[in-house]
Amino acid sequence: MYSKIEKAKIISPQQIFILSVIIVNGGNYLYNLLLGRILGPAQFADAAILITLLLVTSFVAMTFQLTVTKFITEFTGSKRDLFLNRIKGIAIAISLIIGGLIALFANFLQEIFQTSSAGMFVVFAAGVPVYFLMSVNRGIYQGNKDFMKLAGTYQGEMLSRLLLTLAFLLLIGTNTSLLVAIGILFSLFVGLVPFQKTGFSLNKKVHAEELNFKPVANFIFITAFYEFTQIIINNSDILLVKHYFEPGEAGLYASLALIGRVVYFVAWMFVMILLPTVVHLRKQGKNTTAVFLRYISYVGALAVSIVALTFFYPQFIVSAMFGEAYLSIAPLLWKYAVATSLFAVSNVFVYYFLSLDKYAPVVISGLLGSAQVASIILFHQSLAQVVNVQIILMTILLVIQTVFFLLSQHKDHSSTVNYQQTKILKQQVELKDI
Repeated sequence: MYSKIEKAKIISPQQIFILSVIIVNGGNYLYNLLLGRILGPAQFADAAILITLLLVTSFVAMTFQLTVTKFITEFTGSKRDLFLNRIKGIAIAISLIIGGLIALFANFLQEIFQTSSAGMFVVFAAGVPVYFLMSVNRGIYQGNKDFMKLAGTYQGEMLSRLLLTLAFLLLIGTNTSLLVAIGILFSLFVGLVPFQKTGFSLNKKVHAEELNFKPVANFIFITAFYEFTQIIINNSDILLVKHYFEPGEAGLYASLALIGRVVYFVAWMFVMILLPTVVHLRKQGKNTTAVFLRYISYVGALAVSIVALTFFYPQFIVSAMFGEAYLSIAPLLWKYAVATSLFAVSNVFVYYFLSLDKYAPVVISGLLGSAQVASIILFHQSLAQVVNVQIILMTILLVIQTVFFLLSQHKDHSSTVNYQQTKILKQQVELKDI
């Protein structure tokens, strides 16, 4: 039998977290697949809008999760308390504004996205502040590398949403979009467990050296900008298709997006571990390139595998996951997987540079995200055209990110060589003077 120490060496917290993320992604996929089968293409299009809004909210809230992840190790004692107090206050204030706007414009959202209910947007809006608070909580666990508790919050959210939503649909069955929204709302409260208490107070005063919040504010701004580009690239196609196409076609496209994005969601688990790892290595003055290359190879191998599967077995995959009603979308499956894979790999580049306080890749992603929206608005004669536009733009994005990485590596190498040469010359001069 293995001792506790030997078991710890065999299964690390990071590996357990990766396994947990795989289970969570599997559960979320099962949730979407069951919704697609139970509701059918037209009603699933409404549910897909709620799921897309949830993803959009997750990207915005991720700004605060990543900020806490990055800076919680840089502040200690009373400064850490002050940092967490401020970041929670900002997160709650912004979430209340976003939630209020969604509720206020519920009727407008119903009209523009051609949904069957405005109430589903009001219910969803109530969950936005909960999601932001949950993200700050997760940032604390992620920054402290407490991957067990971090995994627990994701597991609870996924399982409760899956079970509650299915129970509502099977037991009640009417006004399905509202039931899906209620299931999402309840799952967010469950996702707060376990909750890390930080002594938050609106009037809290910390008697300590004044916290330098400028680097935090800069990181929030840059990360928020990048998360906005993520929203555009990852979700604008579904929203625009829901606007321009009939409900049946929009539902078909939503199923296509769900299957094709599996590489992105699985790649996210590597990003979750990469960010704090790079921050810690940088803080210790160690080289981070090897870690980045290892994770980019993981995502690349995953992407190639998924594209190959969707290319050779599209009809089997669509039929097995959603049923015969969705088979007409099968020929586009591998193409959508290519577009998503390109974006997933590009995403690893951006988060790596974000952890190193290099923000040019964020701007690049923003420009390509804007180009994607404009291109789909101009070219949407068919679903195939929408997918082809994304392949072209995501190829451009990955090429630019790769070039930026290579130039950055060359610059860092040149700086190291120059430093070493200067040091040697200085030593030679000192020896000559002696």
